[in-house]
Amino acid sequence: MMHADPSCVLTGTHFMNGDAACCEGAIAAGARFAAGYPITPSTEVVERFAARVPKIGGIFIQMEDELAASITLQGMVWAGAKSFTVTSGPGYSLMMEHIGFAAMTETPCVFVNVQRGGPSTGLPTLPAQGDMMQARFGSHGDYSTITLVPSSPQECFSLTVKAFNLAEQFRVPVMFMMDECVGHMTEKVVIPDAKEIEITPRRHASKPPGEFVLFEPGEDLVPEIAHAGEGYKVYVTGLTHDKRGYPLMNPASQKELVTRLFEKISRASEELTIVESEGLEDADVVVVSYGITSRVAQRAIGMARDKGLKVGKLRLICVWPFPEKLIRELATKVKALVMPELNMGQVVIELERCAGGKCKVISVPHPGGTVHKPADILAAIERGAE
Repeated sequence: MMHADPSCVLTGTHFMNGDAACCEGAIAAGARFAAGYPITPSTEVVERFAARVPKIGGIFIQMEDELAASITLQGMVWAGAKSFTVTSGPGYSLMMEHIGFAAMTETPCVFVNVQRGGPSTGLPTLPAQGDMMQARFGSHGDYSTITLVPSSPQECFSLTVKAFNLAEQFRVPVMFMMDECVGHMTEKVVIPDAKEIEITPRRHASKPPGEFVLFEPGEDLVPEIAHAGEGYKVYVTGLTHDKRGYPLMNPASQKELVTRLFEKISRASEELTIVESEGLEDADVVVVSYGITSRVAQRAIGMARDKGLKVGKLRLICVWPFPEKLIRELATKVKALVMPELNMGQVVIELERCAGGKCKVISVPHPGGTVHKPADILAAIERGAE
């Protein structure tokens, strides 16, 4: 591990919103390039980045649209830069083809989505969590990515750093799924000293050009990377390819490649089970939530405990890959799992699958525009405790 560049880190206590904190996390993580197109409620992230990055040796480019942004950032990765893009609902939809390209070419990068109400243009200035399944299955074909979800401006900083680290560790596009509330919420954000911020370096080729194979996996199934212009043979294609990167389009090579793209993530499932839990040991009901909804759920949990109910909290920080093993174990110990979401029920589908009928699963949907009322989550907890 390396540490952040102290000349770029705004160490100290700040009062900033989640979008600004996300920008500072990206800079601390070593991001020196971003491409984007303005869209509410995410524009503030790259607006700040555009102001900050020329002073630290980086570049921001406003592209003509989100398709251009989502492929430009990958070109800069292969040129050697840590890169990201920022968008919201409609722009995220446009980026799906290039997210699949990043997964196939194992391009380490970060896609930030500050979620808003949809579908289509929807509610540009109001919150939702309706893009969560899109973060996992939005592009065509089979692939795995990693999805982190912050619930505060402080986490918008720390988890953005983690998003870049995971992108480099696993060579995947990492989805950073904020929402309008978290993005525009202004709170205390503590940025530590640069020496306290661990940075995962790029997995650069350890062999000379004549010996290096571009997609030769390591023991953890993740290959090293070489950049264009360094003398290596860099053949990057979205086609099914062999270890050199050359197109090899047959069922055997498809099976080998796609299986590895899945297994490099699934092998690390325990490491990627990133949650915040409380009171699970003796709980009859556990509220499972993520993002801004977790903060409303916290109030409902407190109300339920005041009534004498045994309620636990499980906040998903990494939603994809889903913490399957943890949920399977939990389902054997509780009466019910309650899941509030700012959508009509997306991640709860996976919760039901993993619970496997061993306990009740109660969805508390909300189409967005506002957050839940704590009383609605409390009512679901009470149903689960019956």
